[in-house]
Amino acid sequence: MAEFLLEILSEEIPARMQARAADDLRTMVVDGLGKNGIAFEAVRSYVTPRRLVLVIEGLPQAGPDVSEEKRGPRVGSPAQAMDGFLKSTGMSVEQLESRDTGKGVFYFAVINRKGRPTAEVLKEVVEGAMAAFPWPKSQRWGRNSIRWVRPIQSILALFGGAVVPVEFGPAKAGDMTSGHRFLAPETFRVKDFAQYLAKLRQAKVMLDPVERRHAILSGAEALAAAEGLRLKADDGLLAEVTGLVEWPVPLVGSIDDKFMDVPAEVLITSMRSHQKYFSLLKADGSLAPRFIVISNMETNDGGKAVVAGNQRVLRARLSDAKFFWDTDRKQRLESRLPKLAERTFYASLGTVADKAERIAALAGNIAGMIGADQAAAERAARLAKADLSTELVGEFPELQGLMGRYYALNDGETAEVADAIAAHYSPQGPGDSCPTARVSVAVALADKIDSLVGFFAINEKPTGSKDPFALRRAALGIIRLVLENGLRLPLSQAIFLASGHYKATLELSPGEVANDLLNFFADRLAVALKEKGVRHDLITAIFSLGGEDDLVRLLKRVEALGAFLDSDDGANLLIAYRRAANIVRIEEKKDGTVFSGSADQSLLRQDEEKALAAALADVGPAVEQALAADEDFAGAMAALARLRRPVDAFFDKVTVNADEPALRVNRLKLLALIGTAMGRVADFSKVEG
Repeated sequence: MAEFLLEILSEEIPARMQARAADDLRTMVVDGLGKNGIAFEAVRSYVTPRRLVLVIEGLPQAGPDVSEEKRGPRVGSPAQAMDGFLKSTGMSVEQLESRDTGKGVFYFAVINRKGRPTAEVLKEVVEGAMAAFPWPKSQRWGRNSIRWVRPIQSILALFGGAVVPVEFGPAKAGDMTSGHRFLAPETFRVKDFAQYLAKLRQAKVMLDPVERRHAILSGAEALAAAEGLRLKADDGLLAEVTGLVEWPVPLVGSIDDKFMDVPAEVLITSMRSHQKYFSLLKADGSLAPRFIVISNMETNDGGKAVVAGNQRVLRARLSDAKFFWDTDRKQRLESRLPKLAERTFYASLGTVADKAERIAALAGNIAGMIGADQAAAERAARLAKADLSTELVGEFPELQGLMGRYYALNDGETAEVADAIAAHYSPQGPGDSCPTARVSVAVALADKIDSLVGFFAINEKPTGSKDPFALRRAALGIIRLVLENGLRLPLSQAIFLASGHYKATLELSPGEVANDLLNFFADRLAVALKEKGVRHDLITAIFSLGGEDDLVRLLKRVEALGAFLDSDDGANLLIAYRRAANIVRIEEKKDGTVFSGSADQSLLRQDEEKALAAALADVGPAVEQALAADEDFAGAMAALARLRRPVDAFFDKVTVNADEPALRVNRLKLLALIGTAMGRVADFSKVEG
């Protein structure tokens, strides 16, 4: 058994492409080996900013012998058909076998192939993988016709210590590579992965991204602790910086005091977006005038020149940010509203100014429903998009809403209004915090409901994996806002109100939009509750009844239904319900009629059918009372449970399809009434399992 080592050394690979590239290289080479019947013991892939590496252990020297059988034309077929088959197999008629298949005598070709040398297969597979490599973006360089993400400098390909003659454009594989671009650029020869790894480390390259990530994080945390500070957690930045350096050296720098009056979010975003710096925080969580930069260099002065250079660049960046901050505050947010008319929200849905007016009106409506200050909600909603016209948000779009809060406070707006402006995009994902202040909740709901109603009304709905307007995220945000705050919000009413605030002529009516959106919410609710162990079919069973648009009440009903079905009475009653429903459906189809209405008391002959009729008469009102009075869903389920014994007894003792037609119809009506009674709390036909 032998080892295969492949390294493709190139100019810097964009950090966002690295992890996927390592996975793709492994998958493509492994698949190619599999198609040639070559197995192995283990495979690993690595990536740095400049190199893609693949190591495969336990490879045989040659692939296994392969025997392949092909069926050809029927014996006696025209010469043209025979010629084509012989050409495809490379055999003569004398080498074919004739077999009777039971449907005639056919020619068969048995092709035996000797196993190919693994080195030969590796060359073919690697070259094929490189030619078809799925880079999101690639380029040609020099006069080469081939493409790669960046110009390739060298290829290292060794099988059992011998060079595999892989060629890709001008690059020909060898047993040489080089280390860190600046710290150890000299080339060196290797014979296997163990030596390669050791020599790379000597040449200042950490091959494993996991090791580099740990070195960056632990080094940065140690520097922060030495300053009496803590590192601001940022997994996204950590992953990106891991893909920017081959030999990480954390260093600490300072932020000039004159910039510390700029909002911390601006400083953090500027350092993160432009410079890839980590922020440091004080014990109270406020931003400290320090940052961590991850250098790709070791220097004789301990990094002093590197830190000085980065501080100089940062000073220029933050000077711009401070200028924007100071300039923006000279103009009130409200004065920026006319500029929103110059921004298109969506071609069929008007401008951002139109949206601001719609969500202001809707926020006032919703505030009245949830007990929030209507005037404050309308004010916050009207100003919520105004910061889109500021210089800072133009520079850092990710700060929209947040900067609106700062500008609103600067203008003298109340904290309630300012906080609602900051939170109106929230929650934007499962990890995002959910607003709890009623005014903030009203504005956040209005913004999301307006978008959902507008896009659904013009038939721009999510399809499959495509959701260009993030409508699924908006729906999940609404669900979180409602459930986490326990809001008794009638969604249908909110949807109708939102539709009424649109001036444009929409393709679908408010009723059609409401119906589509409630079904959409049902699907999203199933996704949102999946992690909590709530069954999606129970949500569907409640939603299918129609008329339920209060998510808090719906969740209570789902929880009660789940508890009921988990009980012995519930599980057995579900079985009986299905049996009854199946019998009724079959007999209705046979008779071409519907068995509905009350059972005739005079035709109840056996004690078991009388008991079932009495139970049904008692359970119906009990369920209605429990549902109407105190939303006692557990009580409604308990009332349903009283049907179990009479239903079981009915099926044990009563013959439904009696010989007497009137008696048969009466008993089928009794079975139909079981579905009617249970259908008051859920559509049990939607329950799975």
